[in-house]
Amino acid sequence: MKTKYIFVSGGVLSSVGKGLASAAMAALLESRGLKVTLMKMDPYLNVDPGTMNPFQHGEVFVTEDGAETDLDLGHYERFTNINLQKENSVSAGQVYETVIAKERRGEYLGGTVQVIPHITDEIKERIKKVAKAKDVCIVEIGGTVGDIESLPFLEAIRQLRFDMGEENVIFIHLTLVPYLGMSGELKTKPTQHSVQKLREIGIQPDFLLCRTDRILPPDIRSKIALFCNIKAENVITAKDVSNIYEVPLVFYEQGLDEKICQRLRLKAKSKGLAKWAKISETLALPKNGTVEIGIVGKYVDLTESYKSVSEALGHGAIANQVKVNLKYIDSEKLESTNVESELSGLSGILVPGGFGNRGVEGKIKAIEYARIHKIPYFGICIGLQLAIIEFARHVCGLNKATSREFSNTGEFVIDLMEDQRRVERLGGSMRLGAYQCKLTPKTLAYETYGSLEIWERHRHRYELNNHYRKILTDHGLILSGLNPELNLIEMVEVKDHPWFLTCQFHPEFKSKPFAPHPLFIGFVKASLKNKMQIKKTDRKITPKTSTLSSGKLSKNRSTEYR
Repeated sequence: MKTKYIFVSGGVLSSVGKGLASAAMAALLESRGLKVTLMKMDPYLNVDPGTMNPFQHGEVFVTEDGAETDLDLGHYERFTNINLQKENSVSAGQVYETVIAKERRGEYLGGTVQVIPHITDEIKERIKKVAKAKDVCIVEIGGTVGDIESLPFLEAIRQLRFDMGEENVIFIHLTLVPYLGMSGELKTKPTQHSVQKLREIGIQPDFLLCRTDRILPPDIRSKIALFCNIKAENVITAKDVSNIYEVPLVFYEQGLDEKICQRLRLKAKSKGLAKWAKISETLALPKNGTVEIGIVGKYVDLTESYKSVSEALGHGAIANQVKVNLKYIDSEKLESTNVESELSGLSGILVPGGFGNRGVEGKIKAIEYARIHKIPYFGICIGLQLAIIEFARHVCGLNKATSREFSNTGEFVIDLMEDQRRVERLGGSMRLGAYQCKLTPKTLAYETYGSLEIWERHRHRYELNNHYRKILTDHGLILSGLNPELNLIEMVEVKDHPWFLTCQFHPEFKSKPFAPHPLFIGFVKASLKNKMQIKKTDRKITPKTSTLSSGKLSKNRSTEYR
């Protein structure tokens, strides 16, 4: 059977939900037993989002083979059983870089290199390579119709329909149908203009996914169908939902997967979506109430920066039959405010990954608060590094403990790996992708995983300085995970604490709703236990402010590239 292609574009505005829609469609088709893969085509000229500020682009997702990609690949993996690779994420920068390199090598035989056919051919070849041996390849085109940088990608998929045949390719366009409360109307003009722009490029959509806050009534669907030259039954409501795992159910109820299979002549019967319904039911009606978890970071003004973390916490909540209420705490503001006022009432505290010195002292104060008051603490990447710095300062007496990332002087308990000292190019040069970790028996890490060997995804430059291992362990720090090949510490925990566990890697990248990551299951479970204990004893925590760190690092933001 020939590979079938589904191309997903969007209009009106960005972040309307193309990534989630693509992931949901993949889930529906995968549930029918089809082999599905997904791709994200980003029109920006960056080679990858690795050096982009999270405020501009959101989270950087990391694949098993070490690619720094758009956060939508996280949605793709969470909604399916697929582990994606570098080739599943394509940017305009990658495409242009490849074509120019070919021209420099003389591969075009002296011809004039142009957007058509050279850029479009490169895009098509990348799509066909990923789609090989798959039943369906879903390709999301980033940005919106009308963006000048998206035109080569749209032209490439227009050509692919002729190359592959109409029966093997469908176009799905996602648009916005806003409801104006003042007039009490659903407005279809944005959708009409978006489709008009798409048709000017030469693409007639087969399906419209209309993002709206309510089910579209038949008359609105008929109106959209008339002006957009599409069948009314192919105008699908992409309704706002209370949690993203309801999206497949919304599409399934409208028969989208059945319509796609009919259009592409795919003979694959539906097996229902019972597991998705169960997930949604658990999230809507958790048996064990709620638990409050604080995420202490510096990108809290755009919570998409911590998308995989928040989703993984949700997966841990599903496993524990609870609802997680997340409180995003600005670590920079925490430096100058009362810690008790911000952190009291939390059942657990998490410090996610990040870069640069801004807000670091606030994170250290939060970590110390969690350690002293026996609040479950989960540190990821820099969350491990800062836990070590906090412990070195306040338990080991190394008052000048710091990271070489933050300062030029001090006790560098966190330092650059030797091979990172020679790095001159920042892009794609960190420790990236899956690495082995050996766990120490009879530790919290081992109990949580139930295994002595794990593989986890990394994205960082700095590590625990091995010269400080002895003083840290002599004072009670437990080094519970080790990369045997590089002799680098991967996991650290604290003695005599209900749940204080940190990791150098990013476990959130491997968590799925049907396979929650063990660390997030354990952290949510510990947070729930802490909440129940507090409720049982009705104890009031008095902050030990005299021990909390008060020193601040210089805020030289010009040195931060994230």
